[in-house]
Amino acid sequence: MTAKNDPITLEIIQNSLQATADEMFAAMRKTAMSSIIYEVLDMGTGILDARGRLASSGAGIPAFIGVLDKAVQVLVAKFDKPGDIEPGDVFVTNDPYYGGVTHLNDIVVAMPVFAGDRLIAWTANIAHNSDVGGKSPGSLSADATEIFQEGLRLPAVKMISRGEPIKPVFDIIKVNSRMPDYLEGDLWAAIASVRIGARRLAEIATKYGVDTFGNAMDSFMEFGEKVSLAELAKLPHGTFELTEEQDDGRFYNVKITISDTEFVVDLRDNPEQDTGPTNTSRDGVMVCAQMIFKSLTDPYSPANEGSFRPIKLLTTEGTVFHAKEPSALGFYFETEVRVYDLLWRCLAAHVPDRLAAGHFASICGTFIGGIHPDTGRQYTIVEPQIGGWGASSGRDGNSGIFSGFHGETYNCPAEISEARNGLFVDRMELNTAPGGEGEFTGGRGIVMDYRIRRDNSFMTAGYTRSRILPWGIDGGLEGSPNYVEVLRTDGSSERYAFASGISVDTDDVIRIHTGAGGGAGDPKKRDREAIAEDIRNGFITAERAREVYGYSV
Repeated sequence: MTAKNDPITLEIIQNSLQATADEMFAAMRKTAMSSIIYEVLDMGTGILDARGRLASSGAGIPAFIGVLDKAVQVLVAKFDKPGDIEPGDVFVTNDPYYGGVTHLNDIVVAMPVFAGDRLIAWTANIAHNSDVGGKSPGSLSADATEIFQEGLRLPAVKMISRGEPIKPVFDIIKVNSRMPDYLEGDLWAAIASVRIGARRLAEIATKYGVDTFGNAMDSFMEFGEKVSLAELAKLPHGTFELTEEQDDGRFYNVKITISDTEFVVDLRDNPEQDTGPTNTSRDGVMVCAQMIFKSLTDPYSPANEGSFRPIKLLTTEGTVFHAKEPSALGFYFETEVRVYDLLWRCLAAHVPDRLAAGHFASICGTFIGGIHPDTGRQYTIVEPQIGGWGASSGRDGNSGIFSGFHGETYNCPAEISEARNGLFVDRMELNTAPGGEGEFTGGRGIVMDYRIRRDNSFMTAGYTRSRILPWGIDGGLEGSPNYVEVLRTDGSSERYAFASGISVDTDDVIRIHTGAGGGAGDPKKRDREAIAEDIRNGFITAERAREVYGYSV
């Protein structure tokens, strides 16, 4: 057996790819300037083959891993002439209509990997950047009506040529940002990440041979497909449908058909694209389908292009799930988490061992900024929030975890937030508002207070599951809502779910409420000792326990 087909060699190469993606992630985390990257880890890394197919992924947000192959495939198609792609080149895109997939804040950086003159792979990463221009600080505006208002568009362009920065490109990027030093620093962290990844891949290809290197990628993709098909055969087959009302009164529809060979997600019958920024690209919706599919089939092995070959996605251009240029997409994340949860809910009753009751299912994107009272510089906090997950048959839901869409990220420590930004974090505690009761209860969300330190600051927010609550299963009760309050120093208050540029002044408090997940099973069947423990922990009052459980202590 030649090394090209030796399974041990191929496995060593595949594990080396995974290690390289993880090293890229570590390099970016350690060199980034923005806390949304180095603390929250709102980022992702990946390795693609020469055609832009996902070969291996690093840590980070699951939704971001599914972006990188789509971005690189746009680059491969656009730069298709001899000499367009050369050793040392680095490319950048953030535009959803040109391979960016998500929104303008998320910048994708990609680098081709060469062995001699032969293109053998790509390294790529993506991260949320705090400000890329646009009509509002933080580049997110709930009242944007077209993408031109949301910031600088980078439509898959070269930023470094043969190892040398293209200075005008960097100048354009920096001059469009309210925080140019942070943006430049984070971009160089991304460049360092793809460069170290490219160096490692070139070393691997040199050691084992280019043909063996390519064969390892191909064989692992084929293995990913075989695993997915084997698991697909174990799922219930048939067509499953769901219609769900949304917070804004619209109805989303999905039809999922599962067979031995295909996982068909039909989202064609849905509302026309919004006039505001809550649309998403078709590629973004495919990412949602990929995440649910991976959860149902083989959630523990690495993801690659082969893992997702059985998926077939059907959409209608011009709808909220397949927006047409120049539609605004700034708050794409709330629409995509709605798609993700729609698919989840559609299948939950049919695979109860895999899918729990509904969770708080929102990114709960919170953006606070202004002039730092100590330094006089512009600051912008970008904070996703944690909340409660739904219960399942046999166990309570988890408390204080990011949404399934947002994945393996962390909340920013209060000490970092206070040191880097112009505010105080006064409290963060579990939200004990009623909701999510059942034989097994949904996990708790949080209540968190940010106190402003300087007049003329701002708050922007994008929350869903504010009116239509996380759903229970098998008689479990709905969870509780996600929303933001602004508590004024004069004693007045305002409540928001979607809001843009709300003015806040010194000692005003922005109070975050994230919801409990849905319950599972008839509340009257909950174990009495568990009820007593809930009361002792302050998760439920004695009065509420008597109301929903018929029992108190």
